[in-house]
Amino acid sequence: MFGEPIARVEDDRLVRGDGAYLDDLGNDALAVAFVRSPHAHAEVLDVDVSGALEIDGLVAVYTYEDLPDRVAEPMPLLIPHPSLTHGRTQYALARDEVNHVGEPVVMVVATDRYVAEDAVERIVVSYRPLKPVVGIEAAREATHLVHEDVPGNVAASCVQNVGDVDTAIAGAAHTLELDLSIERSAATPMEGRGVLARWDTQAGRLRMWTSTQTSTGVRAAVAAKLRLALADVDVITPDTGGGFGVKIMHPWPEEVLVPWAAKVLGQPVKFTEDRREHFVASAHERAQLHHVRVGFDDDGRILGLDVRFWHDHGAYIPYGVIVPHNTSTQLLGPYKPGAYRVSFDSLYTNTLIVIPYRGAGRPQGVFVMERTMDAIAAELGLDRTVVRERNFIQPEEMPYDHQMTFQDGRPLIYDSGDYPTLLAKAKELVGWDDFTAYRDAARAEGRTVGIGIGCYVEGTGAGPYEGGHVVIEPSGKVKVATGLTSQGQGHQTAFAQIVADELGVAVSDVEVVTGDTRRMGYAVGTFASRAAVMSGSAIALATRVVRDKALTLAAEALEVDASDLEIVDGTVRVVGAPGTGVSLATIAVLSNPLRYAFDESSALATQFAVGDTSKPPVADGEEPGLEGRSFFSPMQSTFAAGIHAVVVETDPDTAEITILRYCVVHDCGNLINPRIVEGQIHGGVAQGVGGALFERMAYDDSGQLQNASFMDFLMPYVTEVPKKIEIDHLVTPSPLNPLGIKGAGEAGVIPTSAAIASAIEDAEGFPITAMPISPSELFELRRTHSEESTR
Repeated sequence: MFGEPIARVEDDRLVRGDGAYLDDLGNDALAVAFVRSPHAHAEVLDVDVSGALEIDGLVAVYTYEDLPDRVAEPMPLLIPHPSLTHGRTQYALARDEVNHVGEPVVMVVATDRYVAEDAVERIVVSYRPLKPVVGIEAAREATHLVHEDVPGNVAASCVQNVGDVDTAIAGAAHTLELDLSIERSAATPMEGRGVLARWDTQAGRLRMWTSTQTSTGVRAAVAAKLRLALADVDVITPDTGGGFGVKIMHPWPEEVLVPWAAKVLGQPVKFTEDRREHFVASAHERAQLHHVRVGFDDDGRILGLDVRFWHDHGAYIPYGVIVPHNTSTQLLGPYKPGAYRVSFDSLYTNTLIVIPYRGAGRPQGVFVMERTMDAIAAELGLDRTVVRERNFIQPEEMPYDHQMTFQDGRPLIYDSGDYPTLLAKAKELVGWDDFTAYRDAARAEGRTVGIGIGCYVEGTGAGPYEGGHVVIEPSGKVKVATGLTSQGQGHQTAFAQIVADELGVAVSDVEVVTGDTRRMGYAVGTFASRAAVMSGSAIALATRVVRDKALTLAAEALEVDASDLEIVDGTVRVVGAPGTGVSLATIAVLSNPLRYAFDESSALATQFAVGDTSKPPVADGEEPGLEGRSFFSPMQSTFAAGIHAVVVETDPDTAEITILRYCVVHDCGNLINPRIVEGQIHGGVAQGVGGALFERMAYDDSGQLQNASFMDFLMPYVTEVPKKIEIDHLVTPSPLNPLGIKGAGEAGVIPTSAAIASAIEDAEGFPITAMPISPSELFELRRTHSEESTR
């Protein structure tokens, strides 16, 4: 089944409406609503809750002064880094100051959400507004500070340097400088955040359900905040309506406050985020400004590359510098500049926090590198693909060491890849060499078209580890558990395919559970295109443990050597003698020596029915049951790659941009399920198109988000997404894991802005240096270019 494009097993239940998302649970729970700051930057002078106290159904009102012990401390800084010298995180409820619109100030608990919202409206908070810092330019100027104790609004400064960049650029035959930018956007999953908690007073145990990408991370954080033993906290992730990075953040203030309130009140408590709250109180991503200096020879080979950029991480920095660090290292893509220096400042602003969103800093880096490649080609009058090819790392140079440190703290070493073949496939798929004739025919019809390209390399499968637990039941069914969570990636299908192949059973006999700490207490989470690489490998290893145990037990039962056995259709049989065998169900029964019989099958495993009386019922070093557990922890990330090519048409009057063709050639190593991989690419391209042409978070100078609703935040409809995404695959297996796979979850989104910008520039004939780009912005660029041309 490995490599087969079977339909996803989880979809039937979900499309029939039988899913159970967070808000479908806890109908008996008390409801939570929050008073949130209307100011981007202000002192909190007073909180008057008296107006809410007479409302029927009000249960509790909490301000910062009510929070005990660790709950009152700042939220954790999840990923420390040596460059992060001025890390600041928020309080669960604002203490003396608010630093962005939407920051929680008061928590209200009531019998239902309607009552809670009524109470929120009657609470009066007095503020003294302070001057907000909005945007990268204002943060760099530092006329005003987000945090008074953070000089220059700089949380982190980082430099990585390979070779003598200044000498390389100074000695180059050609040099260019570019200023490039990507604006702020957000993940906006269909389902927002939510958390439900129940406290068992008698057992002293907490059970939580939360819409998260890391149930084990939430468990550890909440246990620490509430001073509970890890073993006394269960966290279950129900069906989740999308994540895309925003739900890897943990714990959210609500994920601490809701279980704390449930424990204090002795009743179940639930919070479900509404859409405006998601816009102003969850997280955003993307906003960066870049300045590039590049030196290159007459053939377009890069001799020196110097990139300086500024990253807007919002009011706090709980997730560290992962996003700009990804940008700084993944910017290199499939290329090998002679010398490379990258430096960044991560800046505070009075806007919503920034954490990874699908791509996680890579789209910005790829945009910068690919715009640079196109600029070199334009300067030298060369084909854009020729310049790229001349700068590619070659297959025989793998593994390729960039002599830098990746975001996981490990060396930036590409494990495998064949970038020239990727490019050849992409050119053939899109018809690159024949495009001149197509352009001429379109021009004869009064149409303006352009073709663009974007190349990328993506680090996937970052550590530190994931685990897998596989059990064969006496029924013959196989139960599989892994700790990371699912938000629509098809884990239940892909992981079942791995197990089916390893065990020789039907996919329909395999049941996969994810994101439940009761089933797998040790895990990291779903992010960075790591699920298949990490959990897939762990599950494969655990399944091999089970397989070996099954063959050993069957060999004893059949009185043959284990090496003479095979597993086919759930039966262990002698090779060449298919009539001689025993089912995995029977072996599962025999694997658990019993004193008591509960049915006919268990009677086969009782003490008078089976066993060698000269040996212990369970052999030394073995455990009862037909199950296996394994963990996979790689030395480093594995690196997927791809190339996108796009053809666009720009309207000569309205400047509307239409995507005519979108082509993707992708290399994620061995494919578990090509159908799922292509679905991931489709979804990523849709989000990439949104980021390139539509989506931006529009803050005004006072720090108010102007488009905090789906009426105002422009997302692509199905009419704007390419009707057909043409896909081809290249397979260069990874040598770093037992399945030879690489991640695919973010492949569709990473080079989209770069490729579309390249195509628009090709159509219009002037540089595109900022994304997203709207028709009105393209119209203005045309006017400016026309004026400059006539001077």
